Amino acid sequence: MGISTLNTDRKDPLKEITDLQGTFELHNGVQMPYMGLGVYLSKEGQEVINAVQWAIEAGYRHIDTAAIYGNEEGVGMGIQQSVIDRKDLFVVSKVECRPRL
Repeated sequence: MGISTLNTDRKDPLKEITDLQGTFELHNGVQMPYMGLGVYLSKEGQEVINAVQWAIEAGYRHIDTAAIYGNEEGVGMGIQQSVIDRKDLFVVSKVECRPRL
């Protein structure tokens, strides 16, 4: 039995998550994996490189990062050194939004 989660499809409000590579369809038709590796507290360097590689080996296809985490270079290296093509990964990054003075 998988985990039920909200789905934007009004005909099927709950969708069962059955594996790491299952996806939701976004409003623009893009498929986004349900589960992702978040690297918020991973240290830049070998720690985050290993985390990304191990997650990919375990079946994760969604990596969530941000410039403010200070580890995007290591995330990129982990992806480059993995056996999965970049096109097969869903990578989310965020930019910091500061008010203009």
